[in-house]
Amino acid sequence: MVTTAKSQTLEEFLQRPETKPASEFINGEVSQKPMPQGEHSRLQWKMCEAVNQVSEAQKIACAFPELRCTFGGASIVPDVAVFRWERIPRTESGRVANRFNLHPDWAIEILSPDQSQTKVLGNLLHCSEQGTELGWLLYPAEESILVVFADQRVQLLSGDRSLPILSSIPLSLTVKQVFSWLKL
Repeated sequence: MVTTAKSQTLEEFLQRPETKPASEFINGEVSQKPMPQGEHSRLQWKMCEAVNQVSEAQKIACAFPELRCTFGGASIVPDVAVFRWERIPRTESGRVANRFNLHPDWAIEILSPDQSQTKVLGNLLHCSEQGTELGWLLYPAEESILVVFADQRVQLLSGDRSLPILSSIPLSLTVKQVFSWLKL
């Protein structure tokens, strides 16, 4: 992860061209996310697929990969951002809007090698401070998931422990099931 020391405002940051991988702005600092690798990409794709498979057709929620969310003085790009159906920003014609100037209902981050655990956890805590109901921080190397609840309570889960899911999404997962997606 690259951190830019140059001080700027959120508005100035949002005027900059997008970077690949994405850059984020939080607490007045700009940092670039690491380039996703194999495990990260697989978990991200499978998580979006699992949520969307049980919630999109029923218009309950939708999971978006790498979606810029700007809220509470920050602009972050969770690995997976889940929004309840009625909160998805839309254009006048009913299409999905390009800008999401609100917090996700559920934010999921996947810790990449050499990524700062503190920074990623800080992003999830910022989300919960701003109204996000649920956050997950996946640790592929340890096969564990740190859960951040709306009240900023955290819980570390592993093995066959059931994971909390955003209410109304008919999905049941254990930590072991999530990491089983890495085996082909």
